[in-house]
Amino acid sequence: MSKRILVVEDEREIADLIAYTLKKESFHVDIASDGNEALKKLRENQYDLLILDLMLPHIQGLEICRLVRSNPSIKKTGIIIVTAKAEEFDRVFGLEMGADDYVTKPFSPRELIARVKALLRRINAEKEENIINIRDLVIDKEKYLVTIRGEPIKLSATEFKILLYLAERPNKIFSREHLLDAVWGQDIYVEPRTVDVHIRRLRMKIEKDPENPEYIKTMRGIGYFLED
Repeated sequence: MSKRILVVEDEREIADLIAYTLKKESFHVDIASDGNEALKKLRENQYDLLILDLMLPHIQGLEICRLVRSNPSIKKTGIIIVTAKAEEFDRVFGLEMGADDYVTKPFSPRELIARVKALLRRINAEKEENIINIRDLVIDKEKYLVTIRGEPIKLSATEFKILLYLAERPNKIFSREHLLDAVWGQDIYVEPRTVDVHIRRLRMKIEKDPENPEYIKTMRGIGYFLED
């Protein structure tokens, strides 16, 4: 799927040049000519990357950068600042405000594309680190979401912790006592059979046939494991 990029630039010629360059690389591109329009588009659409000028009408680029990073729903959006401000102080301040990269004007379109692709690769790698795929089971560690065969399922916090612990260590067998220490903590006393109750609930939500599980399996007399 084509990555979606928002170009926030008040100089139309520069905005059009950036958009043209990105579209040649098959990116989907929107343009905002001032800070207010940029925030409106960010509320209405989901972007993978923001190319942001600093000197903008209404709302400055650094304030937009700060607002993006403070908003949980869009804080992971990549940000590349493209500006005529070339002083070291400006670059450092922009990066401290949450920008991922900084390009000064005049810039080479080829360099900008290289930086865009590099940043998107990094963002994709970070996203993949937060996703566990085991056949039809998908766990999003950052969003605390679980889907099975494409359908989202609701888990309690404890059920999610148990499932995540097993999924991060596939095919490794854990005793009830080990899972109690790992999930509930060593300072809290919980009956070992509590693990069995939670495993049974997980199987009811995940398995096609809870009596013959495909994912969370039992090694009789030893413990539980998630089969990859």
